[in-house]
Amino acid sequence: MNTIWEEVKNHIKDKLPENSFSLWINPIICLDEKDDSIVLGCPNRFSLNWIKENYMGIMEEKLEKTGNGNNKITLKVKAPEKRAVVPDMFKESRQLTVPNVPVKRGNGRRRFNKKFTFDRFVVGGCNEFAYSASKALAMGGSLPYDSLFMWASTGLGKSHLSQSIGHMLLEQDPNIRAYYITAEDFVNEMIFALKNKRIEEFKNRYRHSCDVLLLEGVHFLSGKEKTQQELGYTLEVLANDNKKIIFTSSLLPKDIPAMTKELSSRLTAGIITTLEKPDYETRVRIIEKKASEQKLRLSEDIVHLFAEHLNRDVRQIESALRCLSAKTDLLKAKLDLDLAKEVIKSHISDQSQITIDSIKKIICRYFKIEPMMLRSKSRKKIHSYPRNVYAYLCRCYTEATLEDIGRSIDRNHSTVLYSSEVIERKIKIDKNIKNQVDFLGENLKGMIH
Repeated sequence: MNTIWEEVKNHIKDKLPENSFSLWINPIICLDEKDDSIVLGCPNRFSLNWIKENYMGIMEEKLEKTGNGNNKITLKVKAPEKRAVVPDMFKESRQLTVPNVPVKRGNGRRRFNKKFTFDRFVVGGCNEFAYSASKALAMGGSLPYDSLFMWASTGLGKSHLSQSIGHMLLEQDPNIRAYYITAEDFVNEMIFALKNKRIEEFKNRYRHSCDVLLLEGVHFLSGKEKTQQELGYTLEVLANDNKKIIFTSSLLPKDIPAMTKELSSRLTAGIITTLEKPDYETRVRIIEKKASEQKLRLSEDIVHLFAEHLNRDVRQIESALRCLSAKTDLLKAKLDLDLAKEVIKSHISDQSQITIDSIKKIICRYFKIEPMMLRSKSRKKIHSYPRNVYAYLCRCYTEATLEDIGRSIDRNHSTVLYSSEVIERKIKIDKNIKNQVDFLGENLKGMIH
């Protein structure tokens, strides 16, 4: 009967536009043949309803032409096959391919961002030491350290420098086994290995088949005791073998909650560097370089206008430049000072008028708590969750520093950063929390209009 359905599909294919056939008809499969019907499987409920309303007529017509017109077509949703999610380490390697260099299979973890190289990194007083330490580690030589810990808030370039090290090491030796992975993926791989009795393979991968380990976002390991223990053993093996280890984090090890002293000591065994928010001169150079890469010819007035107002991080600058480029390309708008001001307005207008006090009022009113409870030491969810949302909103909608936000709730800057990132992670996986935070954000914007 599957042959009959394939014949019907061929008849339909001649009568429908190619994209309609590919989208709706081609995915249908024959599930079963009964005495008086053909049971067809659709990918999902939406597809089934759409096909029933729009294509059932032509399907019955073409079925009749095959000589099976007495058969009734029955549609069902074909349940998708369940597939185990296999972490990358247990798949074929996807390491960066370096131009004009032979590739050695299985020599790394995942692709590096091709844009994250040293020559594309803008150096200033805010990041000079981190840049110099990273490049020195990548170039090798007689350095007194093989481990580097880069600490910075999001959007300031720590991932760029980390991957730049990987790029340079691979350019020097394409056979080097450089494993680049996030701490979250490291945790997931370890859990998968334990559940599937492949922990020895996991251990060997990182302890004995790794020349360079680039571990992103180690603050994610907070509270994960077993993973911290395993990573600690791995780092000890790598350090004893003089392997290169690069960490990035939004928190210093000593400020990561529920971090063991042993792992904290390992993370800080080498050089610790910090990347700060770019100063005015550095912002000017970043804007000029990013604009050049996007083939945007900015006047000096526009460059300095952007440098003056876009002072949060590099991502904010990149976003504004992309917006400027899109308006000139798609709307054929003139690239002048007025257009630049319009772009800036969409990026900073709300932040410039919303204060941490206004956020505090909305948080207390919404969660029905007293302002003093935001400053309390209570770790109960009814107090800690509003406090975390407060920190997140302050970072999103104000230009207040971490220290300013921390002082307002009697916390240090590291705690504020951690609290903010807790909410940032939750809104990605919990629709209810995302809707709640979006609602509060819209209320904040409404206060200034």
